[in-house]
Amino acid sequence: MRSLALAALLSLAACSGGGPQPSVAPQQAEPGNPSAPAKLMSWEDLLGRPPVTPTHTIQWAPGATDIADLWLPDAPGPHPVVVMVHGGCWQKQIADRTLMNWAAEDLRKRGLAVWNIEYRGVDEDGGGYPGTYTDVARAANALRDQAATYNLDLNRVAAFGHSAGGHLAMWLAGRPRLPAQSPTRIGDPLKLVGVVNSGGLADLAASKDVTARSCLADIYDKLVGDISSTRANVLSDTSPALLLPLRVQQVSVNGYRDRIAPPVLGESWTRKAKAVDDPARVEVVMDTGHVELVSPGTKAWEIEAKALQDMLR
Repeated sequence: MRSLALAALLSLAACSGGGPQPSVAPQQAEPGNPSAPAKLMSWEDLLGRPPVTPTHTIQWAPGATDIADLWLPDAPGPHPVVVMVHGGCWQKQIADRTLMNWAAEDLRKRGLAVWNIEYRGVDEDGGGYPGTYTDVARAANALRDQAATYNLDLNRVAAFGHSAGGHLAMWLAGRPRLPAQSPTRIGDPLKLVGVVNSGGLADLAASKDVTARSCLADIYDKLVGDISSTRANVLSDTSPALLLPLRVQQVSVNGYRDRIAPPVLGESWTRKAKAVDDPARVEVVMDTGHVELVSPGTKAWEIEAKALQDMLR
């Protein structure tokens, strides 16, 4: 059912028009047919690959979504770690953490441990604001409890988030700057050295009118919560753009033909980050949509994997 929901979402996005256009060259055409663009990957192309399984699945607290998959390299360690955050438009009916299995396995083979977390979507009891955010924060912090057992290097931790997960990965980096009164501000934030924002919707205000309506606009109020006497701006503790500067490395990777997260989002995020002296860059990949970004073997994935390896070297 989730693969059908993902396919339907991409179809809706492909049919939507307008929106800002990226400041890059036109898309490339298929060899031998200069008028036709290369075929994009579908979710079925990714989900139809031979299954892979994590090294360990850890229930780190009693809640149904207090669970994470740990993918450990074969070497003894200590292992640098990627905190992985799946997308799916913040809706569990669309995707859960297993969507990232192939990406996690590829990073494991490259020598990086992966802590692939779960969280409540806006379509689940307690999800949305603040539950989705506290889930992600607690899941990231729970990595500390696994460090000694699995020889994880907590001085080398980066976050990787795809689509809605890009928003949450950047939010993890911004946690130290959350307002003191925010209910999302819990615990001692896990320190990150960088974030790879993979086709991410990190800036909620910028993303709302650009991505598919069913992905963000329709669930926006649940995601950001209500105005209150202590919270005049609902983006103050939900949108990473208002938490800048993050003071960590930021690499945004966008597919030129991605209609869920068009390149203008990565480009505008990078401009905002650089304006406050954050180390940030953007990579726009030709002949690439949304699925290629989390599909090992693609050019986009190679860029992202290398960025993570460089951050955690």
